Amino acid sequence: MNRDDLAAHIDHTVLGPETTLGDTERVLDEAAEHGMNACIPPCYVAEAAEYAPDVTLATVIGFPHGQHAAAAKREEAVIADEAGADELDVVVNVGRLKAGDIDAVGEDLAGVVAATPLPVKVIIETALLTDEEKHAACAAAESAGADMVKTSTGFADGGAEVADVELMSEYLPVKASGGVGSYEDAMAMIEAGAERIGASSGVEILSGAPDA
Repeated sequence: MNRDDLAAHIDHTVLGPETTLGDTERVLDEAAEHGMNACIPPCYVAEAAEYAPDVTLATVIGFPHGQHAAAAKREEAVIADEAGADELDVVVNVGRLKAGDIDAVGEDLAGVVAATPLPVKVIIETALLTDEEKHAACAAAESAGADMVKTSTGFADGGAEVADVELMSEYLPVKASGGVGSYEDAMAMIEAGAERIGASSGVEILSGAPDA
């Protein structure tokens, strides 16, 4: 996959707890220059939408642990939509999932999906789940009407793995995120079935891609 084609599959990301508006604008500049999307903290969405109106803008909901009250997640989604976000990446409630409370997990996700018309990616945090739990999370996301499933927040130990992408792609399109730092890493995920890559190192990933 050449550089231009790959760029459209990358969500260039800055989500650390110390992220400033300046950090966000740098990522937006890089995304605009290289043709990537961007994934940024919700507090900067309004400024980002004005600063880089041509960049597809994702933000996060219930981040990073997924344990916000369901009503709070829905309100976050509405606020992000009104501020100018184009896509939402919502964290599954991992605790409820691991406790087997799948109905609550599904209702939580369905509430976010219904709150706005924006595409929703569900972050299942694969590093914390058994394969059985991964299947349950993906099925809940699919039933809730989500558009994609995403491997990781980047804030738990472990990130995207080829085997997880293969498993998740049985349900919905996959965003592979967490630890994808090179062109080779990105292509391994895409070959496993990922349709989107989430990475703070988008520029570095593209630097390894062929021009044509």
